[in-house]
Amino acid sequence: MQEIVRSKLTPTPAEIINIIPETPDTKTFYFKPKAKLEKPKPGQFTEIYIPGVGEAPVSVSGIESDGVIIQTVRSIGTLTEYLFKLGRGDLIGLRGPYGKGWPMEKLKDKDVLIVGGGIGLAPLRPVIKEVERNRRDYGRLSILYGARNPSLLLYRYEFDEYRKIPNSELLLTVDRADETWTGNVGVVTQLIPKASVDPRNAVALVCGPEIMMRFTVKALEKQGFKGNQIYLSLERRMKCGVGLCGHCQVGPYFVCRNGPVFPYWMIKKYFWVDQI
Repeated sequence: MQEIVRSKLTPTPAEIINIIPETPDTKTFYFKPKAKLEKPKPGQFTEIYIPGVGEAPVSVSGIESDGVIIQTVRSIGTLTEYLFKLGRGDLIGLRGPYGKGWPMEKLKDKDVLIVGGGIGLAPLRPVIKEVERNRRDYGRLSILYGARNPSLLLYRYEFDEYRKIPNSELLLTVDRADETWTGNVGVVTQLIPKASVDPRNAVALVCGPEIMMRFTVKALEKQGFKGNQIYLSLERRMKCGVGLCGHCQVGPYFVCRNGPVFPYWMIKKYFWVDQI
């Protein structure tokens, strides 16, 4: 019993071995756990803990073969502000992984449509990497990604890699262009009709601000996607990670335990209710 309790509730020390600045308020951290953790699945999250400061749930953005866990973090509170002051060699705590991730088995032999907004691309990145590694297992891959302006796009250093994935496409947009931007201008939903996937044999994975996800669902339905073909990540609601605090309750579900990834049909009744 002690082993189970420790693996789920006690943070494991992890060393920061690399930090990549992404945007003015977002960084990608590479954490090397000092003890072996269960390998996170795409779409799962961990709790990042800093002694004397607190903890916060953060989605996993990548898993490396040597056990390094990649997590992209935006500085929006006390814990993340403190985390941003740390550097290589410093230690934090990790517990998890938690939650239900993206339905990778249900994506086999299907076209995969990824729709990300802002930092919402972070929990979708492991899906892109998984499709790239096992390319023959999946159909057409379409990555649609938007941000408020070009400086807020994540993983710009990987975009050329995404474009080189066989039978794939990367479509980008920004709400407001600057002098450097020559691409599409507008909300990410404008890209959905341009995606070269077959809605009759496709699955859409969506993550971003809640208002963006609501408009994305409407746009996907207009293209012919059904409720069982759309999956959403509601990770922004989470807090404790294990269903104790009730902060992330949506109807009868706890996002951290029953999600954070949900099929749209499962939460449709509650998805359109404000402040739930």
